[in-house]
Amino acid sequence: MKKVILLYFCFLISSYSFCQGTAGESAKYENRMLIDMPTAGILEKGFVGATSDVLPGGALITILEVGVFDNISFGISYGGDNIIGSGPLGWYKYPGINLRFRLFNESFGLPALTFGFDSQGKGHYFDSSGRYAVKSPGFFGAVSKNFAFLGFFSVHGTLNYSMENKDGDNYVNISMGFEKTVGSTLSVVGEYDFALNDNNTKYFGSGKGYLNMGLRWVMGEGFTLGFDLRDLLNNQKWSPTTADRSIKIEYIKSIFK
Repeated sequence: MKKVILLYFCFLISSYSFCQGTAGESAKYENRMLIDMPTAGILEKGFVGATSDVLPGGALITILEVGVFDNISFGISYGGDNIIGSGPLGWYKYPGINLRFRLFNESFGLPALTFGFDSQGKGHYFDSSGRYAVKSPGFFGAVSKNFAFLGFFSVHGTLNYSMENKDGDNYVNISMGFEKTVGSTLSVVGEYDFALNDNNTKYFGSGKGYLNMGLRWVMGEGFTLGFDLRDLLNNQKWSPTTADRSIKIEYIKSIFK
């Protein structure tokens, strides 16, 4: 996995240009996730994407996506915790599946609407509770709307039902978020997960919800680098610190070029 990250940076050095990724006013591709929250964005037909999340505890998750048809994309992901660092590796038992179908494209008066399924959670997997530290979205519906405001300002809302419900928190969940461009290559993103499916004080969430913030910076053609601060409200009862730090690396390319 370390070699995969090294290859990303080698590509950056060899192919830096002014073409865009998923951040900034000149973004060429749609943002499909803010931090942990799905948006209504979708990978265009004929494009492939590779995204890696480097998380606390040496966790590493990589997802490969492809735009199969117009407004339909498919992805598969895999990873584990303690992948980067020392000690025994903690590979996840199963790969994750990501499927998206956009029902409506964004118009002047209406947001884009996408339905999908994403079984990839993040962080450590707790066998006894049958869940990840950050639950997978599961089945979701997402809306996204862009506005022209000192560049672009995007708002997002998601309704989801995670299949990770062995812990007793099996409710429909709500998340909302935003993205604000800062110049041509930089964006600020933020999201708040109400954690209605993770607020049982007997288990993981303390009821405050998850507040996450991040930066996205386009560094080359189709190449976006992100830095995130997760759980700013210290909602995770098992986590001793506030604001987990993580890195996101994303690359998108047309399969016809």
